[in-house]
Amino acid sequence: MPTLRSFLRGVRVLDLSRYLPGPFASLLLAHLGAKVLKIAPPSGDDLQTLGPRPEGRPVFNDAINAGKAVLKLDLKKTGDKSVLPELVSTADVLIEGFRPRVMERLGLAYPVLKSLNPRLIYCAISGCGPKSPMARVAGHDNNYHALTGVLDRNGIGDPIFFDPPISDTTGSLFALIAILAALHGRVRSGEGCAIDLALADVSMPLQLLQLAGVGATGLAPRREETYLNSGAAYYRVYRTREGRHVALSAIEPKFWRPFCYAAEPGWAVRQPEPTPQKGLIDEETAFSALTLSECIARFEAVDCCFSPVLDPAEALKTPHLLHRKLVRRDGCDVQALFPALLDGEVPPMRERLRSVSIDEARAAFAATRCSHEGGST
Repeated sequence: MPTLRSFLRGVRVLDLSRYLPGPFASLLLAHLGAKVLKIAPPSGDDLQTLGPRPEGRPVFNDAINAGKAVLKLDLKKTGDKSVLPELVSTADVLIEGFRPRVMERLGLAYPVLKSLNPRLIYCAISGCGPKSPMARVAGHDNNYHALTGVLDRNGIGDPIFFDPPISDTTGSLFALIAILAALHGRVRSGEGCAIDLALADVSMPLQLLQLAGVGATGLAPRREETYLNSGAAYYRVYRTREGRHVALSAIEPKFWRPFCYAAEPGWAVRQPEPTPQKGLIDEETAFSALTLSECIARFEAVDCCFSPVLDPAEALKTPHLLHRKLVRRDGCDVQALFPALLDGEVPPMRERLRSVSIDEARAAFAATRCSHEGGST
């Protein structure tokens, strides 16, 4: 019976990236069975400096790199740098997240690596892409939201950014999609390719509806003006009496009407009012007059798309997560597994990040063909 970890068995991935976008993409590849070797500087990944460190352990770094092996190399030193081409010669995928031209300065640009391994799939994840007018402009997730119109229309009053970081994580997912497609295409062509993915681009496909609206009307949606950004009474977050919050997402009339019957029947006919529905929003007292527990008691059984707003610790205890078993705990380790069951089976937890020597890395990347292309493992 196939398992998630059998799908990419034999695929070898070199991950030179840091922080979140590249490492999250290689983490997902590891979920699917790829052998991932993370190349880190001698001091370790920069993510080691972020997040809690119980007993000195960098849990953020360990979480994003679980299931991988790490080899520490100083790519500015000739001896260490010479190891990378050797590993590239048998690798299937290389992911890097350096700023543009860094790989060129290291003598490790894609044309050089392609000459060593024409089958290599090279995925470069950067802020704006190597040839953009903004190629050298520093940025993080919040900057890309600001530049792509996402930040402007989200928030109550002032713009508000997102946690988790949407551009970083979506960039990882698009990188994964492109890498998987390239692996599939290589089965037919026998050739690899270079993938240029910019985090400043990934928000655009996510807002295709908003862009279609701009194209049709010439108008950009403003904060609290549409049903997707708190302009509609039926799709909004509300505060409870003690300061907690609940989410109502009764977009369809078949959900709005049951909510109104449980809250205020007179609101049922007002759903078609144009957005922003400030009058109806200001009248809403069904939640503000109740505590969170009272809201749950009144609305949770009503078929109206109602949810209490939970913090992550509370979310881990929900019946849904406990039933699906896709978030697992081992002592103090909490892992969110690949969010899919295969033939009803839950993916196993990943092993902890482990350090390897150069010789161990060479052995792991010994020349074998990928199992999914008909070779050995």
